[in-house]
Amino acid sequence: MVELGISTFGETTPLEGTGQTYTHGERIRQLVAEIELADKVGLDVYGIGEHHREDFAVSAPEIVLAAGAIKTEKIRLTSAVSVLSSLDPIRVYQQYATIDALSNGRAEVMAGRGSFIESFPLFGYDLKDYEELFDEKLDLLLYASAETRLNWKGKLTQTIDNREVYPRAVQETLPVWVATGGNVESTIKVAQKGLPIAYAIIGGQSKRFKPLLDAYRRIGQESDHSDEKLKIAAHSWGWVMEDNEEAVRTYFHPTKQVVDAISKDRPHWREMTYEQYLDQVGPEGGYVCR
Repeated sequence: MVELGISTFGETTPLEGTGQTYTHGERIRQLVAEIELADKVGLDVYGIGEHHREDFAVSAPEIVLAAGAIKTEKIRLTSAVSVLSSLDPIRVYQQYATIDALSNGRAEVMAGRGSFIESFPLFGYDLKDYEELFDEKLDLLLYASAETRLNWKGKLTQTIDNREVYPRAVQETLPVWVATGGNVESTIKVAQKGLPIAYAIIGGQSKRFKPLLDAYRRIGQESDHSDEKLKIAAHSWGWVMEDNEEAVRTYFHPTKQVVDAISKDRPHWREMTYEQYLDQVGPEGGYVCR
């Protein structure tokens, strides 16, 4: 079964023509309205990503999703992503179990290591523990989702001695996805655990992810996980209008604004040219612009 959804970081990109931006408050309220509209038009899922920087409005997606939960009936609600490495997995479970209660069983968590790293110094984490933090916290989140009473010996997380975690999710097990930008090691680990995986396609050709998808399926099956558990999601930047040419024309400005801003922080990114943009919105590119 194929599901279709949208996700957002709550961007506050300067608007074309005026150069003005929405305030964080305006943008967050817009997201709640978007969730409600997405439910009405029949989309399957709405996701919100966590960031801790000026150009993205949402640092606590769970609160925005909770606001959307009480205004919707069918759409599934997920983080996209929760930067699990710098969060408390017990609180993450409790927060999304609460959203699950408000939505009557429509909450999911999409966990990621963090493509943006502002949260690490903000919450007192050392980047040298980047990989180990995520692995340990993912295991604790899965444990909290599976069991009410916990006994846990933490290395980079807390030690829990025979404590219960409430509230419990409405769903028997709270769905936990793992998001990755295409890291091979991440694909292997997720497949071995039998968790659903989400690939963030934010540049290049989409077909370069095909070997990763094949490896995920193969390793998951070799690890005795059913096809039902081995779910795959693909996330791409995109803009959809009734007229394709108009979509391509109008999407360039906000896309260039975001890419150029990120390129200031990341040496391997470059400011976007129009030719590069056309490659990305073409039939083999990583963007969906129709």
